Amino acid sequence: MKLATVIAGSTLIASASAFAPVKNAARSSALNAWRDDAVGMTAPAGYFDPLGLSAGKSDEEMMMYREAELKHGRVAMAACLGWYITAAGVHPAFDSKLSSDPLVAMKELPAVGWLQFFFGCGVIEYVATKIRERPGYQAGDLLGAAYWVDNSDEGWVDYQNKELNNGRLAMLAITGMVYQDMYTGEYGDKIFTSLIN
Repeated sequence: MKLATVIAGSTLIASASAFAPVKNAARSSALNAWRDDAVGMTAPAGYFDPLGLSAGKSDEEMMMYREAELKHGRVAMAACLGWYITAAGVHPAFDSKLSSDPLVAMKELPAVGWLQFFFGCGVIEYVATKIRERPGYQAGDLLGAAYWVDNSDEGWVDYQNKELNNGRLAMLAITGMVYQDMYTGEYGDKIFTSLIN
């Protein structure tokens, strides 16, 4: 029940952003705008596309890629946080009777927990889809910040770069944590000790 309350509260916050005022942003029709844009291109890699996935893509397709990158990064950051909360033995639901090993806890989670999880994700996806329909929507900007600030503000660009880079790192980190747990059985704050000793 607590999880459902948290999900409902998150949904209300996300849906409130649907009523934020929007402005129409000018969009470039050239792919070079993505290569010249400062957002997401940080040292040392700069414009990083070793497989050439952006070759010949339209602005709409590139916006879809950026949206996906931000979404996956945000989910991975939440997953990393959830991994260590679970590994610490903190379970806000189900009377803390689940295992502290996150992979084992997934197996122990009752069907009602999985139902809440999928319903909550579905609601968030639905609200995000409605927000994306607003005119002037920028990729990943679910709270409407683009109305008040644009990429001419260095602080805003710096914030976006930090979110993208932290999300990229989190995607690698959660993959590594799952692999370590599966391979070594270690899931806590000392996951590499069995490999070192």
